[in-house]
Amino acid sequence: MLTSSVHFMSGLPRSGSTLLSAILQQNPAVRHAGIITPVAPMMVKLSSLMVEGEYASEFNDETRKRLLRGVLSHYYFEKGPDSGRRPGMIIDHNRMWCTRLGLIDHLFPEARIICCVRNPVWIIDSFERIIQKDPVLGSQLVPIERRGTLYDRVEALTAPNGSFGYCWRALQEAFYSALAHKLIVVEYDRLVTQPEETVARITNLLKLPEWHYDFNAVEFKGASAFDQALNTPGLHEVRKKVAYTPRRPVLPPDVVARLSGELFWRNPEKNPGRATVLA
Repeated sequence: MLTSSVHFMSGLPRSGSTLLSAILQQNPAVRHAGIITPVAPMMVKLSSLMVEGEYASEFNDETRKRLLRGVLSHYYFEKGPDSGRRPGMIIDHNRMWCTRLGLIDHLFPEARIICCVRNPVWIIDSFERIIQKDPVLGSQLVPIERRGTLYDRVEALTAPNGSFGYCWRALQEAFYSALAHKLIVVEYDRLVTQPEETVARITNLLKLPEWHYDFNAVEFKGASAFDQALNTPGLHEVRKKVAYTPRRPVLPPDVVARLSGELFWRNPEKNPGRATVLA
């Protein structure tokens, strides 16, 4: 059985989720916070099997709930003398969670969902910078047929099924949903300019014990294989010191103009569901 408290991380890519995970992992009460896991798609596929087709009659609500909770419980099972019972908070990360708030509420009603966000201009700029580090443009973040020009890559990233486009739509779905009050929206600029205050607030919202986080010695390990599989080394690299680093965009002005717009989470009038916003 899972003895840990469970929360989730989602939101937009290139918006500080890896950095925030690395910081939270300093707290000994956090058992796991890391890169994207397959827990969400595993649950969704299992759900489909239990509610559709010839097997649907074999599962009642309680059985479905037990099996779906078991996906997460067994994914984080640890072998050893504790037999997987080591306590501590689990923060499971997947962009899909923004589209599955109802499932989270059904299985883990006390859970919160951290959504890391950022100005789309700087998200796409960050993607383009890391892609351009490879002189042969081999990153699988963009389909091979869409890697020809910067404009092609931007179109692929912002398409409805693109790395940014999907997440942007999913975030809005969650933000305007009936369960928006479960969201903790964390803007990248605030995290890197006011890290101590921001992380203290998140610590309180997650009901973690207070901890003296070291924002000058941040480390994140274990993502190199994931990055290599995408042919994008350094995708989850974090700087040792948390700080804001100004830079000029590598995107042409017309692309910047197209991506610029209101950051809806900053507008209290556009927050009817009372999501907690740290921006």
